[in-house]
Amino acid sequence: MQPPSTPPPARGFAVVDVEASGRSPWRHRVVEVGVVLLDYPLLRVEDEFTTLVDPGGPVGPTSVHRIAQEQVAGAPVFREIAPHLADLLRGRVLVGHHVACDVGFLVREFARIGVAVPEVPTLCTMALAERVLGARLAGRSLLACTAAFGLPGFDAHTALGDARATARVLRRALSTPAGGVEPVRAAVEQAQRALWPKLRRRAQALHTQNRSAVSGLEAYGVPCAVPYGVSAVCPAVPGGRA
Repeated sequence: MQPPSTPPPARGFAVVDVEASGRSPWRHRVVEVGVVLLDYPLLRVEDEFTTLVDPGGPVGPTSVHRIAQEQVAGAPVFREIAPHLADLLRGRVLVGHHVACDVGFLVREFARIGVAVPEVPTLCTMALAERVLGARLAGRSLLACTAAFGLPGFDAHTALGDARATARVLRRALSTPAGGVEPVRAAVEQAQRALWPKLRRRAQALHTQNRSAVSGLEAYGVPCAVPYGVSAVCPAVPGGRA
């Protein structure tokens, strides 16, 4: 009898966004996290994840992230979602808009529960948009970058809304000659060598809590990166994935 085959390791990108109770990863806490997984090289959407997170204290600037204190009551603490989050990020390049900020918060949250995040390649869509658009870019914010690329509006300052918009910027930027295919390929290969710890799950079912219902994956509607002779457009697939 053939032994069960081991699934291939994840390969691609984890687009991450966090909403936090303040600006310092050392003094403030994550209150919401959103992740969009993209494959490589087609940059098709594989999965999405989001949840509010109980910071164990004040949620911070509600005027910015629009998360009220009562909304995190009953939400999971970071320790509860850490095993699932590590599984999502394992083997992938971490992408964010000002990625050092989002990754910095995640690293500190993992550190608080005694988990060291390995050195993982990152890709910043803010820097990528500046390289691709140059003087045509009126500002560096996610809103300015999506507008400059002609991308649709999004639910700003929600973790999943920002992660989806960042994924769209990544896909649009990497579909241009200035996107830098070779450095991206090298980063993808490096990410697969990073040794993420395998964390024990404390419960069978993952507990999440969201401020609104998370619908099925929508079509992201922008061209994929084309490092080889593959189709420049992501086909829609059943369930709304792109």
